[in-house]
Amino acid sequence: MAKLYFYYSAMNAGKSTVLLQSSYNYRERGMRTLLFAPAIDTRFGAGRIESRIGLRAPATTLAVGDNLLSLVRTEHASAPVACVLIDEAQFLTEEQVWQATEIADTLDIPVLCYGLRTDFQARLFPGSAALLGLADTLTELKTICHCGRKAIMNLRVDAAGHGVREGVQVEIGGNDRYVAMCRRHFKESLEITVHSRAPFPTK
Repeated sequence: MAKLYFYYSAMNAGKSTVLLQSSYNYRERGMRTLLFAPAIDTRFGAGRIESRIGLRAPATTLAVGDNLLSLVRTEHASAPVACVLIDEAQFLTEEQVWQATEIADTLDIPVLCYGLRTDFQARLFPGSAALLGLADTLTELKTICHCGRKAIMNLRVDAAGHGVREGVQVEIGGNDRYVAMCRRHFKESLEITVHSRAPFPTK
């Protein structure tokens, strides 16, 4: 029986690289894959997945209002789909994650989702929260802080490289806007001292 997988990490852990390698493995064996990328992320052009080491592939853009199940069902009816792979899965809506479960449960097609777990304020993205609750398999892809410890936080920085504590949850960017850090150095960068209050403003 097919499963829903969530591969999560901090920034720059090689999520897109692993996704593209997984797709290549299927295609090398003559099996068709469907790749999805969020419409909101146009850093490499619309409908493209590109890794920092130079791997790239075309993808179907997925907007907030799109029905993932319908898109996959239509493609599967025209030619069998062996695997669905979704980049930047933190941008999925909760409804789209439920649709991903239907792809696995009723179409029997594995769905591999790759994304961030938390935002720059250490809060779950809606898509990530839904995947953590619904995915059959959760796998952490690891990267490291500048100190050598495992990085689990995503520090947002301004043009001068200073940590940012406030702002909208979604702000597309790469190394120019985000730095993966361990929790200790994340807190130090933002001069956070945790006592009785949460370090970030409540919504």
